[in-house]
Amino acid sequence: MSGLPPTAVFNPRPAIERVVLANGHVCYIVDDALREPERLLEWATTQSSAFRPVDFNAYPGTYLMLPEPLNHLLQEFFNRQLRGLFDARRLVQMHSRLAMVTLPPQALRPYQWLCHSDNFALERSQSIQASVLYLFKDIELGGTSFYEPVQSPEETMQLFADSASMGGEAFTRRYGIRPGYTHASNAYFTRVGSVAARWNRLIFYDGSLLHSGDITAPDKLSVDPSKGRLTWNGFFTCRRNAV
Repeated sequence: MSGLPPTAVFNPRPAIERVVLANGHVCYIVDDALREPERLLEWATTQSSAFRPVDFNAYPGTYLMLPEPLNHLLQEFFNRQLRGLFDARRLVQMHSRLAMVTLPPQALRPYQWLCHSDNFALERSQSIQASVLYLFKDIELGGTSFYEPVQSPEETMQLFADSASMGGEAFTRRYGIRPGYTHASNAYFTRVGSVAARWNRLIFYDGSLLHSGDITAPDKLSVDPSKGRLTWNGFFTCRRNAV
């Protein structure tokens, strides 16, 4: 990981903004999160050929796993600054990666037309938090929006199941959802809040919340880290607070 500062990558005195969503949940925003974000962007650009298509979840793009020292720095920042703001007593495990949304709307599968959560079948005693650090300067590449279901849990579960099993035309006939990225309320989900993208802005939220990147200008997507929607995504599994 040559070229990156080995210590004190994160701002040691961050200002943390608390944003309450319309459904009562909270998102935390940390601006100027990294001391030298350009170094991470420059390194990612040199590694552009190492990014691989995501084949393990619905993320519509590519990813690059990070060296352990950077994972550790993000973990320490979360533990020191954010963990106490969530239902998170002790960190059990975490991982992070660089990621870029790259797929054009016509290449998306139905399950990529919907919002999603990062709740990976956790035990009831565990919670999950997620983070996104925006490493691009063109704000038109999009921030992040949060949603809640309009229909019953059973109907919503069926919608997600069908999105994974049905082809695009059949899914559109059944649900009336057209191909493309979601970035607004519809008949199935209500947008309850949104955070705009900003260079070197880091957000933290409950990973069980439904969310989606606001991809409103897909023509600007790129596989080049220096031009595309590059983010540093973190996931933190924790023990819930004792009751």
